[in-house]
Formats: sequence, structure tokens, C-alpha cells
Amino acid sequence: MNLKTPETIGNPARAAESVVVLLRGLIDYAGLFPPASLGMAQAVENYETYLRSEHNWILGRFIVPAARLGEFEEALTRTPASCNSHWNLSALLGADAAADLARIRKFNACSSTDLVPIKAEIRSVEMKITTLEQIEQLSAIIPPELEAYFEIPLSGGGHENIAALAACGRRAKIRTGGETADKFPAPESVIEFVRLCAAAGVPFKATAGLHHALRSVHPFTYQPDSPRGIMHGFLNVFLAASFLRVGMEPTLALELLTEQSPQAFYFDSEAAIWREHRLTVPQIAVARQSFSISFGSCSFTEPLDDLRSLHLL
Repeated sequence: MNLKTPETIGNPARAAESVVVLLRGLIDYAGLFPPASLGMAQAVENYETYLRSEHNWILGRFIVPAARLGEFEEALTRTPASCNSHWNLSALLGADAAADLARIRKFNACSSTDLVPIKAEIRSVEMKITTLEQIEQLSAIIPPELEAYFEIPLSGGGHENIAALAACGRRAKIRTGGETADKFPAPESVIEFVRLCAAAGVPFKATAGLHHALRSVHPFTYQPDSPRGIMHGFLNVFLAASFLRVGMEPTLALELLTEQSPQAFYFDSEAAIWREHRLTVPQIAVARQSFSISFGSCSFTEPLDDLRSLHLL
């Protein structure tokens, strides 16, 4: 089986429907973070450019630390408004979550006025935790209208943490890479995380290390002397999640997550297929809307380049 080439490049209405449903809104832009580590003005300018591009349907939220919202507002006021003048944001909470939430309330209140040329609304918050107790403590102060993603440790306590998120009606977050090899979790850990989320009905997002469509070897950073290593592929991760949600055995999902051959995948108007296993478009749509939500990437163009090389765009 081969990756199907859409009849027309760049138009989601003409691409294979399974590709469109799988990719729509998939990539949250995190240009402020490593390895890109862009300045605020450049990251804001990039996001506006991507919103005006032919592939804007793949773009998700702009990721910004809550502590830098003032800096973000200043950069936004210097950005010309376009037809896509409503930005959806996800804010990272720091050590003082209460202060960050106050900043978010103020930001959302100010950006809702008619005096702001570009509307920007924080729809979700993200935070890293180290203890089970933090889930309940932070959930109690985060407004229910904000989606809340908790980055939980993958080593130990996974079941308890995800059960606590389910009880609080919150979401999970997994770190899938970084600038060194040790930041990339083992495939078995990724599958166990996704399996637990599926069993508990907890939506999740991923962050870091998913610049490439399929599992493969790449440099970890953009430096000329960057170390190289195996990186998870975002198609692998999000297809495995969709399959796990509909009952695929974890051992098979692990094989999918580690699949490196483009010839093992096929996409058409009705389904996404890996080897002899088939996901229908409605199954993918439900997974993307309510379970496997998005991934954060400091690059929007690098994942697109990979998709083009596979003739999916």
C-alpha cells in the first residue's frame, strides 16, 4: 500500500478526505520555544503569515507563556489585520498559576473589545506537574471554560494521574521529544500513555519532537553540529491514537508507532490504512475532535515539507 497523492496540491477540499480530517488544526505553533527559540515579534509575524497561507487549515493555536502576554499584545498591535483576524491561543502556566490565570482573564477581557484590530482569545492552558495532588489543586482554580492540559510524568503513576484528570474533566499532555536523545520517550511509554487516555476518556495533546511525519532519524536541533537520532512521527502518533481509540491491541499500535516505511500507509477519500488495518474518515474525525487533539511544534513549515515529500500536500 502506498501514500496516496491528492489530485490537487494545497486545497483541502481536493485532497484525500482522510488526510484532511487527520491534519485539520493539528499543529499548534510554538515558535517561541526550542529549538527555534524565536523572538516574540518574529513568532507573531510567522503565525500571521501561516494564517494567510494555503495550508492554514492545518494550523492550530499559537502557544505563549502567560507571563509573556504583555509582550505578545505589544507584538500583535504591530501586526496588520488580515481576513483571519481571530487568533486562538494556548497559554502556558508557570510557577504562580493564580497570577497567570489573572493575566489570562485580563487578556481575554481586553481582547474582546471592538478597539482591538486582531481578536486573540486564550482557549486553553497548559502546565507541567510533578505530583498527583497538583492536578486537583490546579483544576480547582482554572475556570471551566478553559481547556486545561496537564503534562504528566511518564515514569510511574500514569494510571493514577490520568484517572485524576478524568475525574476533574481535564486533559493530558505528553512530551514526545526535545533537543537530546533522552527527551524522546520510548515507543512503549507513548503507547501506554495513549492507551490509558483512551481507556479513561481523557483527551490529550503532544509537544516537542514531532517535526516529521513518519518515524525517522533527524538532527535534534537546527545547529550544524546537532546530534542526530530517531524521532517519533506525527502521523504515527495520531494514527496510533485513533486506532487505539477503536480497540486496536497495544502490541499492534506499537508496531504502527515504530513504522518507518511510507509504503505501509494509504490514504483515500474513505479511510486511512496502515498495512491491512483500516480507519474510516468518521472514526478519524471523532478521534481528532474529542481525543487526539493536536501537537505543539516550534516549526510549522518543517512538518509541511515532510507531508509534501510524501505527496500528501
